[in-house]
Amino acid sequence: MTRKKRTTLRELAESVGVHMSTVSRVLNPETRHLISEAVVEQVLRTARQLNVSPNRNAATLHTGRSRIIGVVQPDIANQVFPPILRGIEDELAKKGFVPLIANAEGGKERQLFVIDQMVERQVDGLILATSGRNDPILEHCLEMGIPVVVVNRSEYSGRASCVISDNQLAMLQAVTHLSELGHTCIAHVAGPSDLSTGYERHRSFLEAIRENGLTIAECPVFESKAFSRDEGRAACDMLLEPHPGITSIVAANDLLALGCYDAIRARGLRCPQDISIVGHNDIPLMDSVAPPMTTVRIPLYEMGVRAAILMLENLDGSTTAYVNVVLRPELVVRESTIAR
Repeated sequence: MTRKKRTTLRELAESVGVHMSTVSRVLNPETRHLISEAVVEQVLRTARQLNVSPNRNAATLHTGRSRIIGVVQPDIANQVFPPILRGIEDELAKKGFVPLIANAEGGKERQLFVIDQMVERQVDGLILATSGRNDPILEHCLEMGIPVVVVNRSEYSGRASCVISDNQLAMLQAVTHLSELGHTCIAHVAGPSDLSTGYERHRSFLEAIRENGLTIAECPVFESKAFSRDEGRAACDMLLEPHPGITSIVAANDLLALGCYDAIRARGLRCPQDISIVGHNDIPLMDSVAPPMTTVRIPLYEMGVRAAILMLENLDGSTTAYVNVVLRPELVVRESTIAR
């Protein structure tokens, strides 16, 4: 099969009737504003028709930039991440950058391999959604000197910017909601403590119990092995066996909460009549499950946007400080919680 000859920038310029330098400026998002909107529209339309794209390798050699940002996530099936990725992609596109997205599920060795492969492909920076505490992946990136932003997890060392939701406020909202409904025996199905989100939400749950004047001994916690529906069911079973008087559960994410639905139903109990449940994240379709889930909504899309902004500011030198962006969550009350 004969490969179709690539249209050159010179041929594109001749097709439009402008100088080649004008075409070059239009195809570069950083200089596009120097050209009139009418000419920009004409050049881009003709470029699409002729299937013209700049030689990316040549551009990288000339500018020192690939205009590619690596984005590493721990679980491509987790519904938390698509809105974050969309926010990252939309914001990067405004400056002519694109994300290179990789799933790094499968342990630290797999994550290190993914990072090294991205660096070999000359990404300009890395946005990490991996969520381990004391994370060797982050350490590896920092040792290589590549710009890093972490998203949906805290960064305790102060050596990289991060974007998170306020876990302390989220748990306070959830526990206060149940307390105001008259619940005094509130349990927590926690996420794994080796993940920052699991650890912080567990700690914040206990703080919220104290702030509402409840008794820690009557508000037990059981830690799940993973942020999954199956593990939520297993954790809920282990929790209810020695604590049959529990009237409500705050789960560390919506998948764990769905597992609690399953465990309660299997015991012949009803949600919310017997046990009220609150989730966390408000992933898609939580308003469509039975019963529609009361949950803490975190601004996932904005989280991605802010992570991309921090990366771009790092790259253009407009900020050299490490920034912790904490976004405000919102309790969404539906039908899985009722008064006692």
